[in-house]
Amino acid sequence: MRPPAAPPWLRDLAGAWIFYTVLPAWPRPQPRFERIARFAPWIGLLQGLLQGLLWCLAEAWLPAGARVALVLALGLWLTGGIHADGVMDTGDGLAAGDRALEAMEDSRVGASGVLALLQVLLLRTAALLTLAELNLGPLLALALVWAGVWGRIAPLLAIQHFAYLRPAGTAAFHQRHWLGLRRELRPALLLLLPLSLVGASMGWPWQGWLGLLPAWLLPLALGRRLGGHSGDSYGACVEWVESLTLLLLALAALAAGAG
Repeated sequence: MRPPAAPPWLRDLAGAWIFYTVLPAWPRPQPRFERIARFAPWIGLLQGLLQGLLWCLAEAWLPAGARVALVLALGLWLTGGIHADGVMDTGDGLAAGDRALEAMEDSRVGASGVLALLQVLLLRTAALLTLAELNLGPLLALALVWAGVWGRIAPLLAIQHFAYLRPAGTAAFHQRHWLGLRRELRPALLLLLPLSLVGASMGWPWQGWLGLLPAWLLPLALGRRLGGHSGDSYGACVEWVESLTLLLLALAALAAGAG
């Protein structure tokens, strides 16, 4: 007897798992690649939890610098570098002016792309080292979770407010199956409330919401500069917002410690 069909949302979640990570695919249900962007924040939650777990497990026997390197490497591995590639391609596009799309489609990485990724990693390193220096314990793991979630909320705003620059591009399906921000944001909202409660119980009642600022401004800034968005700029939004969220959390924790 054939098992009952899985609901579309679960199939989209299975599709998001495959599209956004290198982790083994689920045995069932059959994945669907339509409205998977709405579940990207859940993938960010998973990434943040795994990175936070690695940080906590290694805290007793590795110095902070080594833990930062491992956490960054784990994040790149989990995503297969899909968002990091977007950072580099978008960096090349921004530097190319009127030939932005041509530069972003080029498989070769230019100096501007390398610098863009280096800046992202340096900002994230500075933020994590600052948080480590403050001896925040599990709050650092929570910061990684917040960053992962906000980083993947940012492309939802890009999809909502800007046209897709490559109608035949590999990420064009996001726009084709888009049902509006109110509906596509619902899975993310299911995460934000419990994360806020967890943060409040750990002494961060509002700090996690600092990621809203870059998650809103980055997609708008990139979209206006490029005249729209593509899969590359979606990935760039993820990485830049993750880094800036961690940086804002580090600055807020530093200010609270100084006060």
